[in-house]
Amino acid sequence: MKRWPWLTTAATLAMASCQAGDSGGNGGVVRAVRPAFDANRAMRDLERQVEFGPRIPGTDGHAEQLEWLQTQLAALADTVFLDPFQHVTKEGDELKLTNVIARFGPSDGSRLLLLTHWDTRPKADQSFEEADRELPVNGANDGASGTAVLLELARMFSEQPPPGGVELLFSDGEDYGPSTEDMFLGARHYVAGIGSENPPAFGILLDMVGDADPNFPIESYSMEGASQVVQRVWGIAAELGYRRFFPMDAFVRVVDDHVQFIDAGIPVADIIDFDYGPSNGFWHTPRDVVENTSAQTLSMVGDVVAEVVYRNR
Repeated sequence: MKRWPWLTTAATLAMASCQAGDSGGNGGVVRAVRPAFDANRAMRDLERQVEFGPRIPGTDGHAEQLEWLQTQLAALADTVFLDPFQHVTKEGDELKLTNVIARFGPSDGSRLLLLTHWDTRPKADQSFEEADRELPVNGANDGASGTAVLLELARMFSEQPPPGGVELLFSDGEDYGPSTEDMFLGARHYVAGIGSENPPAFGILLDMVGDADPNFPIESYSMEGASQVVQRVWGIAAELGYRRFFPMDAFVRVVDDHVQFIDAGIPVADIIDFDYGPSNGFWHTPRDVVENTSAQTLSMVGDVVAEVVYRNR
């Protein structure tokens, strides 16, 4: 993902329909009937990915993660398939990439899309230490966290099918870079192949959702291109007692996978914590490690997304 260098607090944006309960707890909330999100299992999935090493296209860690991810999903989803593709970078390097797609329920009608990226940044180019900028990024938060949440949601969907069709997209090549021409590659490939017959009704992108000190302001492209999705997600977060972590009066603008969908007319909202560490100092650095992530944050995000899915009819 890429951030524009400003953060706004824009209370003037219309959020009236999103003003759900503002209490600190979730007493009285009628939750959807669904399995509980297992935070410990999600955290183990995060740790397992980091154990593969950096998941950079063309590396052993990337290949091992792909095999592991396919195996996990094959035991859970109604349909799983790999969508390999290639990309030539600005420098002339040829990348072999693979999107992983898992489907639950009918795929011929309206469906909800949940997506994340599973690759990691080749170089820690945001490190404050110049000597570290050639090192690969571990991607505990930026790569493994969203994947861990979607895997645990897949287990929930397998145990109790959602009321409608759900598609999970694990996109590759989101974080290759360094320029945006060589980023968001899996999302671009997916959008190019959708066609006009049966696109997803709407989607939710999970990116950097494991920070031990979480904060998920509304992402501005999401508000502009997927306002109803934003209202639904942040409203449910408030209902569940997470308003402190999903503030409705703070906004950040981040170019991410969801913009590819919005540009194609598909409303996708981005749940992203782009304040990872002091001064965002863990993002794209060697400090993106397991110790700076939290099972509780994975659980909170998973809880919100699960509630959206199981209420969607």
